Amino acid sequence: MKKIWLHTLLTTVITGTFLVPVVHAHQKGDILLRAGVTIVAPDDSSSHIIAGADLGLGVRVDSNAQLGINVAYFVSDKWNVELLAATPFSHDIDFGATDPLGTGNQLGVTKHLPPTLTANYYFAGSAEYFQPYVGIGLNYTVFFDEKFTNANADAGLTGLTLDDSFGLSAQIGADYIINEEVLLNASVRYIDIETDAKFNLGETAGSIATVSIDPWVYTLSIGYAF
Repeated sequence: MKKIWLHTLLTTVITGTFLVPVVHAHQKGDILLRAGVTIVAPDDSSSHIIAGADLGLGVRVDSNAQLGINVAYFVSDKWNVELLAATPFSHDIDFGATDPLGTGNQLGVTKHLPPTLTANYYFAGSAEYFQPYVGIGLNYTVFFDEKFTNANADAGLTGLTLDDSFGLSAQIGADYIINEEVLLNASVRYIDIETDAKFNLGETAGSIATVSIDPWVYTLSIGYAF
């Protein structure tokens, strides 16, 4: 009787009945929808503010967090194409060092949307729960609702505009597969965002020739696979 039981057990294991189910991660044709927190942290610099004369200082742009959403489509088991979107980011624009107008350190504020299209390559096999990837892509950043603070507007600053930006992006990230539909994701991107600013100081036209925002973009999200 023991021999019969042992033979049955061995046969069951060999045929795979007792094997742990193998996860099938991403495959050609899959669509991922992810949503979570996205933080844009500028690694910024700028040329000097020019308003009739060189004021000798530039500007800084602060960080902001918003709801990040991205959709990815797998063109093969190893490659996907991903579109990053988000609710509008809002950034304070500050004087780089001093307060030349006596109106406080904050110069103004702007909002932007940074849609980014990325091609990602996945390293792991389809049976792995942990799915790291790297990607490279293109970004188009749209600036809107640019305005000076009330104190700076009262000091004669008006008409702030920022040109839209087109540049490259790169990212590293990973999906962790919870089950066939649900996953967790974390990613870090670097995006080349460069703009120029125009404004008026009274009757004098002013400008900042180059504002390099170049943010690191951090995302933590939950996803669903279709």
